[in-house]
Amino acid sequence: MSGIDKRIKILVVDDEKDIADVMKRGRETKGFVVVTYDDPEKALSDYDVGAYDLLLIDIRMPQMSGFDLYRKIEMIDPIVKICFITAYEIYYDEFRRVFPKIKVSCFVKKPVSIDVLSRIIKDELGVQEQEASMIENSKKSS
Repeated sequence: MSGIDKRIKILVVDDEKDIADVMKRGRETKGFVVVTYDDPEKALSDYDVGAYDLLLIDIRMPQMSGFDLYRKIEMIDPIVKICFITAYEIYYDEFRRVFPKIKVSCFVKKPVSIDVLSRIIKDELGVQEQEASMIENSKKSS
C-alpha cells in the first residue's frame, strides 16, 4: 500500500447473499471498500483487472467453485491476492495435491469475526497497523 489516502478494495464472492452482505458491512466499518457478488459467473463477467487489492472467495458455490473462479481470474489478473473462505474444514495437504499450481496460503474458516478477518486481510496485503489506522480514520472523516 502506498499513500495514506488509498483505501483497500476487496471483492467478496459468496453464493449466500446474506453472508456477502454481512462481510461487506463488516469490512466497510473497518475502512475497506467492498464489492460483493453472490453469483461467481457474474463476478467473473464484471471483473475489472487491477481494481481489487484482495479477493475473498467462498470455496463451495453451486454455479462455479471458488477455486475455478480464482483460476479464471488469475488468467486475466495474475497478481491479485486471494483468501478463500469456507465453512468447512480446510485440509492443506489435500488442497496442494488437488491444486498444485494455485499458490495460495490464505484460507479463512467461517464464521469469523470482523476484527479477525480485518487482521487477516491486513496481514495478507502487508499493511502495517499504523497505515491501517490511517485508512480506517480516512473513512471516518469522509
